[in-house]
Amino acid sequence: MSIISRGAAAAALAICVALSGQAHAQTPAPAQQRKPAAQPAAPAAPAAPAAPSNRVELIATQPEWTKVCGKDEAANKEICYTTRDFGQAADQAPVLAVAIYDVKGDEQRIVRLLLPVGLMLRPGFRFSVDKGAAIEGNYEICFPNGCFAEARVKGATLDSMKKGSLLNVNVKNQVNNEVIFVVPLAGFGKAFDGAAIDPKVLEEQQKQLQADLQKRAEEERKRLEGEIAVPGAPPAAAPR
Repeated sequence: MSIISRGAAAAALAICVALSGQAHAQTPAPAQQRKPAAQPAAPAAPAAPAAPSNRVELIATQPEWTKVCGKDEAANKEICYTTRDFGQAADQAPVLAVAIYDVKGDEQRIVRLLLPVGLMLRPGFRFSVDKGAAIEGNYEICFPNGCFAEARVKGATLDSMKKGSLLNVNVKNQVNNEVIFVVPLAGFGKAFDGAAIDPKVLEEQQKQLQADLQKRAEEERKRLEGEIAVPGAPPAAAPR
């Protein structure tokens, strides 16, 4: 039962107790009145059904986790982040991106997610590793192509991510149903503890990825145009 339901039930119970007390005070009890038999307890109200959850299994759309390092000139600190994109199919655009930031000298790390638009922002999000305890995070900013959400974690959570198999990201959609994005963690620990990628290699990878996405988009456009055209239809007669 939800908190609202419990609150409403408690308020109704308080009113009933007050009314029954007033009735008892206004009605004189006859002499030698027998005590009423104990009434059976009312059955407990059934618990409200849990909102349905949609489990979305994602796969990596990049060959491996990528570690990138650089220096924050303002803070004079080295910052590294280990990231990977995930989608429902390897030949489709990513649905979700994960990046874990490690600022040299800071005890906490930042788990940053790029989530799709159209989700409820108010409750934030939760994530867990395998069957571990859930950790809460908040949305930071949204753009037309997605929303950034963050949570700060300590060493124990980072260690569980290195050793774990799945990252479960819980969000709420527009109709308040829970959606669970399931992200594989294979290879994360090796990449996080390993050396950073060369910036030039990263730039080439990004160019290749962009070219592949454009090629797939063009192929999909041609496929849709072919489905719209009616096969075997006679050509239109030329105007006289």
